[in-house]
Amino acid sequence: METETKGTRSGSGEIKPGNISSSLEDNIQYLNHELGANASFDIIYRVIQVGGRNACMYLIDGFCKDELMQKMLQYFMSITPEEMPENAHEMSKKNIPHVEVDIKEDWEQIIYNILSGVFALFIDGYDKCLLIDSRTYPARSVSEPEKDKALRGSKDGFVETVVFNTALIRRRIRSTDLRMEMFRAGESSLTDIVLCYMDSRVDHDFLGKLKNKINHIQVDALTMNQESLAECLFERKWFNPFPKFKFTERPDTAAAQILEGDIVILVDNSPSAMITPTSIFDIVEEADDYYFPPITGSYLRLSRFLISLMTYFVTPLFLLLMQNPQWLPESFQFIAVKDTTNIPLIWQFLLLELAIDGLRLAAVNTPNMLSTPLSVMAALVLGEFSVNSGWFNAEVMLYMAFVAIASYTQQNYELSYAIKFMRIINLILTQFFGLYGFIAAVIILVVSIVSNRTVSGKSYVYPLIPFNLKQLGKRLIRYRLPHSEKE
Repeated sequence: METETKGTRSGSGEIKPGNISSSLEDNIQYLNHELGANASFDIIYRVIQVGGRNACMYLIDGFCKDELMQKMLQYFMSITPEEMPENAHEMSKKNIPHVEVDIKEDWEQIIYNILSGVFALFIDGYDKCLLIDSRTYPARSVSEPEKDKALRGSKDGFVETVVFNTALIRRRIRSTDLRMEMFRAGESSLTDIVLCYMDSRVDHDFLGKLKNKINHIQVDALTMNQESLAECLFERKWFNPFPKFKFTERPDTAAAQILEGDIVILVDNSPSAMITPTSIFDIVEEADDYYFPPITGSYLRLSRFLISLMTYFVTPLFLLLMQNPQWLPESFQFIAVKDTTNIPLIWQFLLLELAIDGLRLAAVNTPNMLSTPLSVMAALVLGEFSVNSGWFNAEVMLYMAFVAIASYTQQNYELSYAIKFMRIINLILTQFFGLYGFIAAVIILVVSIVSNRTVSGKSYVYPLIPFNLKQLGKRLIRYRLPHSEKE
């Protein structure tokens, strides 16, 4: 281990790692080398006079508040030699008129703060750096998220700045029991990660394991923000498509989950919150379930359950009945395919499954000004003409249109795609093995859900397994008074 400090020189003149030096010249030389200040235009450093001593400030252009920095510099330059303190601690207490001031001597911490946008001040003769948090980040307004909307309730949403997101939660939970702990992950990105929880309600064993996992993440950068973090926290059974986390862009939803004893994970540069541990019943819940009276909320929740089941069963069941038309009752004979089938039904379903995803991807990349005419064109060409040309049967188009629209009743993308993958497996098995394939596919679906585990290792279908009638009723029916804790 090196015993000499950064900023101090060895006999050969090389700066060694450790803490900063009291020599301003050595500190400037080291920082300019480490930060590449002469090569990067946005890293600003300026030598000034503070109380008759040479000083140097470092900051990132675009992260500082110009008006505040102008006032701070004006104040520093007005300090006389007689008013100048002897050390950094006295300087921070008596001569820095700002709220957030910190003192650091370790280079790693200092460089991290500078790259995060904190204003750093080095003064000749001081063996510590003064860090003044005067930063501001480019941010959009906290408007309601496009995907995670509610008919009633608040219309604000998370943004890409983690400090704003924690403030939105603090606004809703004014309790001394609320904790927000910050961590960092990624050797290059040094991404900020915040754990939000209620100290008296959280599972502390799971909390300790989660902290340990975050502290031992060995990646260069969280390039995909929360998805990268999720894959680091849950490394096993990723072949199971059902989601392990619940994501939300709504501060009210995140606050409600915190009050129930869950942990909310906020990642800097991501406008959504990760909620853990999460069961299948947590994922299908939405804000509108609680913003309406109990009877309406219960109806919305049960409707969502029922429609999710229908999106899975409707096309495989139709394929099975078309293979065995004798099973159709007389009153349901009208659902049978009457027109000539030029392409086998299984290929029609699989092609439409792919085509629907193609339309989704196209909609994401379509400019707003072209979305309406292209939607009309897609409806005419892919709808009417594909039936008239003989590629698809009208019944197949009808059922796939229902599946495509009904899949949007689920706010959670991962759950919608998990059901989609299971539906495709059911279609294939039903085509080759008939009724036995259909039953096998349903068993695969049930096993995939039941065998899935939350990040904490608990049951994914609690309170169904282990069975808890009282909690199961609360999950299915919206009661007048919301429960405050999980059993």
